[in-house]
Amino acid sequence: MKQRQLVRRAATNWSSRFRPNLSMRLTRGIMLVAVAFAGMAQFDLAIMDAKETRPPNFVVVFTDDQGYQDVGVFGSPDIETPNLDRMAAEGAKFTDFYVSQAVCSASRSALMTGCYNVRIGILGALGPKSNIGIHDDEMTIAEVLKQKGYATAIYGKWHLGHHPQFLPTRHGFDDYFGLPYSNDMWPYHPNVLHLPMEERLKKWPSLPLIEGEKVVNPKVTPEDQTHLTTWYTERAVSFIKKNKEQPFFLYVPHSMPHVPLYVSDKFKGKSERGLYGDVIMEIDWSVGKILDTLKKNGLDDNTMVIFTSDNGPWLSYGNHGGSALPLREGKGTMWDGGCREPFIARWPGKIPAGLECSEVAATIDILPTLAQLAGAPLPKHTIDGKNIWPLLSGQADAKSPHDYYAMYYGRELQAVRSGKWKLHFPHGFRTLKGEPGNDGLPGPYTQKRTGLALYDLKSDIREARDVAANYPEVVTRLQKYGDRIRAELGDSRMKVQGAGARAAGKLRQ
Repeated sequence: MKQRQLVRRAATNWSSRFRPNLSMRLTRGIMLVAVAFAGMAQFDLAIMDAKETRPPNFVVVFTDDQGYQDVGVFGSPDIETPNLDRMAAEGAKFTDFYVSQAVCSASRSALMTGCYNVRIGILGALGPKSNIGIHDDEMTIAEVLKQKGYATAIYGKWHLGHHPQFLPTRHGFDDYFGLPYSNDMWPYHPNVLHLPMEERLKKWPSLPLIEGEKVVNPKVTPEDQTHLTTWYTERAVSFIKKNKEQPFFLYVPHSMPHVPLYVSDKFKGKSERGLYGDVIMEIDWSVGKILDTLKKNGLDDNTMVIFTSDNGPWLSYGNHGGSALPLREGKGTMWDGGCREPFIARWPGKIPAGLECSEVAATIDILPTLAQLAGAPLPKHTIDGKNIWPLLSGQADAKSPHDYYAMYYGRELQAVRSGKWKLHFPHGFRTLKGEPGNDGLPGPYTQKRTGLALYDLKSDIREARDVAANYPEVVTRLQKYGDRIRAELGDSRMKVQGAGARAAGKLRQ
């Protein structure tokens, strides 16, 4: 009994001696844990803030000669494009989206600079003997975004000059891999196949493949062309992974479906539409790989992906050309089949899913829109594009920022669109002469003319019914728009020099 009392007394003495210290230690421990949790919470918030404040990534996929109808969601009856259809379902589809001109270099120059191509002096399709290209003073999308620290790359067809001073690496792009111009600009072009190779090479030299500023393959072969879409895609995927920790701009201008058509074994014979359909299916696969890579790397919600084409289908190639239905004509004309393109944009959480927009917008609008979203200053010189984020984000009652949109071919102003109206000025245009060609050989064109003609594109998407006589006040208004743009950019038919037109870059000797 006595022993128990001694043990109890000792325990009481120990408790009274050490209880304050123990309490203090427990309190201090709890405070340290609380501080740690608070720090972790602040760290998480910092990560969230960084994601919110980091500028968004941008991916632009630009195909070559793809028709308005050649996407499932735009009405293709025989080409499967599940990834592009998913993009449209999860994002926006624009039905009235235009390029600057229905030919390769002219169209690409407008996309890259936010300017009508006639403003910056790039016309037609620059070939291997051309000594002009994009001017040093112009700013590309890549250069605009570089101001905000973007990583930039292009994998595909450039076509704004093939000499070193014109290449993408001199105009804002960190990395480049692809063809400098169209894939038919080589000694296997249909118009020289009847000649011996020595004579062919005088007209069309061998087609080079460039990496950075170095020619890595001086003689691209037909076998090489079957791999182009895959090679571009692999580079795009690698670029996204490499640059996932910083904002980036990725431009993928595919060489296809410009003729000659080539496809990898992965998609050969897969489409009901034949070889042309196979090529489109492989491009759709490429889009899917890019989307999957963004998602796997946690970039899906901070990346806007855009898909469109440089101009309409090359109709003279028949089954190797696309379809612009229900639009009129195709590549090489400024009827809507030549210059109105499928357009899809996706940015989860920012672009409403399933949005369909029929307001007029164009490739010239992409540069100012991306600049706005990135917080980057616009070029100091005049550009023609407008910010179309209100349209893309589905803002209530958002309208086209263009009172009118000018449609040139060469330096001739051929049409003006304003709202639902499109006014054609008198001009000549090419159209098929009888049946088109087949299996890679083109059919002939013939020339026709249109007079002054007004079309209501809302009720007459085919531009088939001239209603100028019924709406003289609309004709007068659009004619005044024409006079305004001629004074600014010129018109070869009217022999007007534009006060605001700039020169293309010239090769320095």
